[in-house]
Formats: sequence, structure tokens, C-alpha cells
Amino acid sequence: MGAAGQSTAKKVTKRPYVLAAVMLAMFTGAVEGTIVSTAMPAIVGELGGFALYSWVFSSYLLMNAVTVLIYGKLSDLFGRKPILTFGIVVFLIGSILSGTAETMEMLILYRFIQGFGAGAVMPIATTIVGDIYSKEERAKVQGYLSSVWGISAVTGPALGGLLVEYASWRYVFWINVPLGILAIAGLWLYLHENIEKKKHKVDYLGATLLTISISSLMIVLVEAGGNWAWMSAKTMSLIGLSILGLIFFIFQEKRAEEPIMPFTIWREQSIFIANITSLTTGVMLIGVSSFLPAFVQGVMEKSPIVAGFTLTAMSIGWPIASAASGRLLVGIGYRNTSLFGGALLIIGSILFVTLTPEAGPLWAAAGSFFVGAGMGLTSTAFIVSIQSTVAWQQRGIATAANMFMRNLGNTVGAALLGGVLNSSILSYMKKHGAEDQGISIDAANVLLNEGERQKLSASMKTLLQDGLTNALHSVYIVVFLFAIISFLFILFLPKKEASAD
Repeated sequence: MGAAGQSTAKKVTKRPYVLAAVMLAMFTGAVEGTIVSTAMPAIVGELGGFALYSWVFSSYLLMNAVTVLIYGKLSDLFGRKPILTFGIVVFLIGSILSGTAETMEMLILYRFIQGFGAGAVMPIATTIVGDIYSKEERAKVQGYLSSVWGISAVTGPALGGLLVEYASWRYVFWINVPLGILAIAGLWLYLHENIEKKKHKVDYLGATLLTISISSLMIVLVEAGGNWAWMSAKTMSLIGLSILGLIFFIFQEKRAEEPIMPFTIWREQSIFIANITSLTTGVMLIGVSSFLPAFVQGVMEKSPIVAGFTLTAMSIGWPIASAASGRLLVGIGYRNTSLFGGALLIIGSILFVTLTPEAGPLWAAAGSFFVGAGMGLTSTAFIVSIQSTVAWQQRGIATAANMFMRNLGNTVGAALLGGVLNSSILSYMKKHGAEDQGISIDAANVLLNEGERQKLSASMKTLLQDGLTNALHSVYIVVFLFAIISFLFILFLPKKEASAD
């Protein structure tokens, strides 16, 4: 641990209060996804603009992904507290504005602001834990942070439903305000940092080039294959802009005095493998969470609550495994803990590949649980190892880089697996002569509405359900392949861990 990190650990006498503030900040960001999803039907019902539905989520995720690396580096230069506070304040401004939106376009703009602030919350909150706890304590405490995701996954939908039914969807955004203020108060009262006072040269050009490159790529991944053709002028132009931005960014980082992304940290084998594996597990994660509810509701014909239960199993497995990883990291080491997690990811994906309508939601929930447990073990092991490998001055950017790679995996996975799903349904429909009956790929939407589903003829319902089953089977084969790839990467982790502490 660097000098600044050591002075931080000595000065903080009430670490539980700092941890509580950090967990509160993380909760506001984590609950945002589940609580807004629940409220979206009511929001669209009032504001209209169904065609812009996905951009309410994409705008938030885009800004979150773009800024995460920049905030990580700024926290290394100026300290965790001021940068995290800035992020929370911007997030709260976006939340207040989102609750006042009168049109879907206004809501999307305000969600951009919300996401711009949220990019600071996850990486810096996790980095603070790395600063104030010793290497031995970090695994256990990172388990507490992971439990925030489990709590938000369970409470978010219920809270969102209650607010929409008994108050207004606008409170879904406003509920963040008191929580965010409490988190800021806890940080400023109990977290004390001794930052070396010197004039820093912020790499503004690097930050701008990184933003251009990532934004262009993210927009392509969100829009291409759906609203735009992959070979369209818009898509190809943005891909070209992303590649150009990345090339100039690399050149800039090599010459900058204090680069936004110091490539030296990627030369450490354990960090490189952890980041690449986080990309592949990010693809898996979105594959399970995005498409499982469609199978449970559309094919198994279960209620949205049952579909939610199958995903909640993942949110239960993740914090349990994260908490257990504390003992495992000390007992069997970082590499073996990661391998154990990788094996659980393979088991979970095998359960999804073998999932049939007859297997029922418990089979689906078991697959979710194993994937969640695998994610809990690998992600906690990666973060603890990365934070131990680098000094205080690079801990923020190193933590943020790992989270960025998982976010990128989520976005790539959504585009890749969405394409696999659509093309599989289309080929199944063609094979079974659905086009002759005037049925398009959008007909699968009918399966997700119980009332509409009941109106279908038996033969039509069977055709659509078999098509969706076949397509989701293809998706989960790809998820299984990514689980294998993740495990193979983990095998390359060094047997002896480097340490900067």
C-alpha cells in the first residue's frame, strides 16, 4: 500500500461508518436498474414513446460505461472522497430531473446525466474498501459490497411496484435523494484522506478520445442489428470513429505525463487475465439475466413473479459466494478460488443448455444460482487480487478498469446474444413455413402477454414456443462456450500472486 493509502487507513477510526456510507452509495446505483424496469410500463403509459423504451436504459448504461475509467483515474489523482461526492451529486441531480420529465426524450436526456454521475459510484466505492481494509480483510468486506446487489435485486422490483401503485412512478427516481445525501454525509464525517498536495496534469485529451471511442462503440452495440443494419453507413461510420478514437487514445496515453489509462498495469499477468475474464463473464451475465424471463414466461407460461424468482436465485448465489470467498482466498489462494468460481459458471451454463419447458422454473433457478455463485467467487477474487497488486496511486484506475471490462462484456453480450436469438427464431420460422402464414419475428412478443397468448390457436402457440425454445437453446450454447473460455483464461492466472502491500 502506498503512503497515501497507509495514512488513510491510520486516520479512519470508524471504518464501519465509512463502509455503511459506501454501501448506501452503491445501493442507489444498484437498485436503479431493477426499480426503473418495474416502473417502465407506467412511465411509457404516461409519457408515450414506446420506440424509445430501450434508450431509457441504454443512455444510463452508456454514460456509466464511458466515465468509469475517467473517475477511477481522477480518484487516484485527487482522492476518493471529492470524486465520489461529485459523482453522487451529479447522480442525484439526474434523479431529481428524471422525476420531473414530461416527455420520453426529456427522460432519456436526464438519464444521461444520472449515468454520468453513476460512473463514479461503483469503482470508487469498491476502491475505498481496498484503501481502508487490509489484504486479509478485503475479501470479507467485498462480500458485504456484493450483498448490496442481492438486496437491490430483491427489494428493487417490490419497491418500484409499490411506488407506482400507491404514489407515482416519479418517486422511483426521487427515492435516491435522501439515500445519496446520507452517503455523502457519512463520507465527509468519517473518511479522512491525506492526499499529496501537488499540481496534477489531468489528461483531458485522453479522456475526450476515450469518451469518443467508447461512446461510438456502445451506440453501435445498442442500435446495430435492431434499428440499424450492421453494414449501414451509420453503423460503419461509428465503428470507424471508435477505432480511430482508440488508436489516437493509445498514442496519447503513451506520451501523457499522468495518463487516464496507464498501460503498465495491464502488463501484470494477474490483472490482464482478470480483466479479460471479466469481459467474458460479463457476456454470460447479460445472457442469463436478459433472456431467462422470456423463456419462463413465454414457454413455461409462468407468471412474471415466478420469472423474477428464477433471476433472484442469481442474486442470492452471488453474495453468498462473495462472503465465502473471504475464507477461500485465505485457505486455498486466489487462483484456486477463481478456478472454483469458473467451474460453477460451467455447471450453471450446462443447466441452462439442458433447460426444457418440462424442467420447470426450479431447474432455471438452479442454473441462475450456480452462475451467481461463480460470478461471486471470480469477481471478488479478481478485485481483491487487483487491489493487492497495485499501489494506492493506481488502485482507483485498476479497480475501474476491471469494472469497465465487465460493463463492456454486458453491452457486447446484449448485442451478440440478441443477434443469435433473432436469427435463430427467424431461421426456425422459415424452416417451418411460418412466413407463409404471415408470421414475423415480432409474433414471439405475444407469448409474453398472457391474455394475447390465450387467443392463439394450439398449433400457432406450439410453433412460437418451439421457435423461442430453439432460439434460447442457441443463446445458452453460446453462454456455455463463454463459460469454457472464462475457465481457460483463469488457468493462465499466475500460481504465485504479486503484491504491492
